[in-house]
Amino acid sequence: MTLAKIAACVAVLLIGSECLAAESPPIAVEIESPLASSHPLQGYLRQPGHAGPSPAVVLLHSCNGNWARIDERWGKRIASRGYVALTVDSFGPRGLKDCGDSPQNDLALDGYRALNFLTRDPLVDPARVAVRGFANGGRLALMSVERGPVERASPNKFRAAIAFYPPCGHFKGDMTVPTLILIGERDDVTPAEECRKMVDGRDGWGISRQKDRGAPVKLIIYPGAYHSFDARNLSTPVERSGHHHEFNQSVTDQSTGALREFLDATIGRRE
Repeated sequence: MTLAKIAACVAVLLIGSECLAAESPPIAVEIESPLASSHPLQGYLRQPGHAGPSPAVVLLHSCNGNWARIDERWGKRIASRGYVALTVDSFGPRGLKDCGDSPQNDLALDGYRALNFLTRDPLVDPARVAVRGFANGGRLALMSVERGPVERASPNKFRAAIAFYPPCGHFKGDMTVPTLILIGERDDVTPAEECRKMVDGRDGWGISRQKDRGAPVKLIIYPGAYHSFDARNLSTPVERSGHHHEFNQSVTDQSTGALREFLDATIGRRE
């Protein structure tokens, strides 16, 4: 790292923000052998640049299939914090353009397929891997850790889960690991109220479920934020199928801090 870079990092730290380490370029990887699956997954892998097994995060994209952008805006940042980051491309190997081209549950095990890949990497600590998803990827992340058939499908397990603006309506909230959900108050694609009901132990009809069963679920609802609040390409708001999508820098910064705190507390970095 150059002196100029060090000085810049010191300046950033003095104002209380995050200082990013030297960037690690993404490595295109085949997550599975073509002989092992009819649709072998692929993705981008980023490594933190230090020796020794590291904690890791699997990233699952939304129905827009924007996996390369997720790697660029989040995989890079996660790796800079000392974690291995694996951003999965669920659509390319299947020849899909969006979720409408495939049965929803066809993607359900993609998180665990990526986890199984990471557990074979000597640079990854298999006991400290989290799953993180966006919108429909957030749904898949929650499915991966809620008690049920998906969570039981693999002998390897995630240790934490993060979902950005997921659809929460079909979940009971009985999570097997600590879970963080971040969503905008004005989200009209995946309403925040569904997530609030899930965390409070209520279903869509207001009928109580067994609240506080399972691991803790933390819900953060950002006032004034819409769906896709972290997508910089939506600095100019757009309407898609009658729903509002809009980037929000302040909320993105807040969610970055919340993510950093949650990851450090659950799968942790060893300085």
